[in-house]
Amino acid sequence: MTTTATVAQAPTVSGSPLLGSMTDLLNDPLGTYLRARRDHGDVVRFRAGPPGLRTDIYAVFSAEGAQQMLATQAANFRKDSGVYEEVRQSIGNGLLTSQDDLYLRQRRLVQPLFTRQRVSSYGRQVAEEAAAVADVWRAAQEESVELVGEMHRFALHMVGRILFGTDVKQAFEIIERTLPPLQEYSLKRGFSPFKAPRSWPTPANQRAARLQAELFELCDGIIADRRERDGEDDLVSLLVRVENEVDGSLDARELREQVLIFLLAGHETTATALAFGLHLLARHPQEQERVHEEVDRVLGGPGGRAPTAADLKDLPYLTMVLKEAMRLYPSAPVIGRRSVADTEIEGVRIPAGVDIFASPWVTHRHPDYWPDPERFDPSRFTPEAEAARPRYAWFPFGGGPRACIGQHLSMLESVLGLAVLLREFAFTDPQQQEVPLGAGITLMTKGPAWVRFTARS
Repeated sequence: MTTTATVAQAPTVSGSPLLGSMTDLLNDPLGTYLRARRDHGDVVRFRAGPPGLRTDIYAVFSAEGAQQMLATQAANFRKDSGVYEEVRQSIGNGLLTSQDDLYLRQRRLVQPLFTRQRVSSYGRQVAEEAAAVADVWRAAQEESVELVGEMHRFALHMVGRILFGTDVKQAFEIIERTLPPLQEYSLKRGFSPFKAPRSWPTPANQRAARLQAELFELCDGIIADRRERDGEDDLVSLLVRVENEVDGSLDARELREQVLIFLLAGHETTATALAFGLHLLARHPQEQERVHEEVDRVLGGPGGRAPTAADLKDLPYLTMVLKEAMRLYPSAPVIGRRSVADTEIEGVRIPAGVDIFASPWVTHRHPDYWPDPERFDPSRFTPEAEAARPRYAWFPFGGGPRACIGQHLSMLESVLGLAVLLREFAFTDPQQQEVPLGAGITLMTKGPAWVRFTARS
């Protein structure tokens, strides 16, 4: 532990005289984070807002700092940040946003639904949904596909089968229309030094309330439908029935909030990994050929058998491809907290009561852990290479006691889903264009990701 006398103050990222870094954080957050690490180091301070109303926001970019914030000193960094409070008010107090005894109670009730054994049982549904996508593509007259939209639909259909045991076409339309503007609204309020109470009838508040009401109505309808069916084993039916002597059961509001979190977070990570996994393979034919050889060996080539959870261990290179895609395109580019007490990270003082975030987007590109960090290289994830890096050099699912409860399900969906699509198709990207990106609460695309596909024979 560094003595108080030698603890440094965080360097401040330069911004405009009027608004500090607020404009940069809202308009180009990903580039702003990368430049901040390059110019100022692994722990920095942003000042956002006009003079007299500025808010200090600290950022941690090293693997060691992320581990301290999310794991070893997790009790000192709570989900009380301005952004999380806004998210909590927008989508409820489910596992993503709850804290303390409420979080522990929810986690204990929900954890049995996400054991490896139960997650493995969903392999058949994943394979069937992927085969349905392949059938649509095979029958289409077109030769190209826009990956972001297609993989969001695919991931949401998997969520519908696994979580709800039902078709979610209506849910997809509602989520695509309501979630992005709700994210933007929550993010702007989270960074703003002054925000009107949500009860004020401003146009932004009224629109957000309408969007929230639509999402809540969607979840309530799903829950009502599952209550009418006995003996189902989808996750929502199990949530409705879950109960134990210590924690009781989930009430109606808690059920809605858990369903909403699973609905939103349950497809975002998977969709991002699927879309950018295919996007990267389309741009790297040698790596794609190696995946084809592995998938053919395991599944028997085009028209071969459906994969199961037992095949995961036999698809190591495809798994490495997906991990590399999640390194370059983490679905959560930042993970925010608020400090409880004065502490230090990497020899830099972090005051009590400030917003602070770790950034997978930046740490996953940190040159100390990733030589030539923008290069696509699945071999970074051999067992030997992973063992040689700090634990938090790669953390797309967060970490510590708040690590994503659905990470095993997401990896099952991603690996088996891609195995089916790559068993049937080859992909190319003649344009070789970068996908324009932005960041809200999750990684966001600002343009299409087109690739060409051909059926393999």
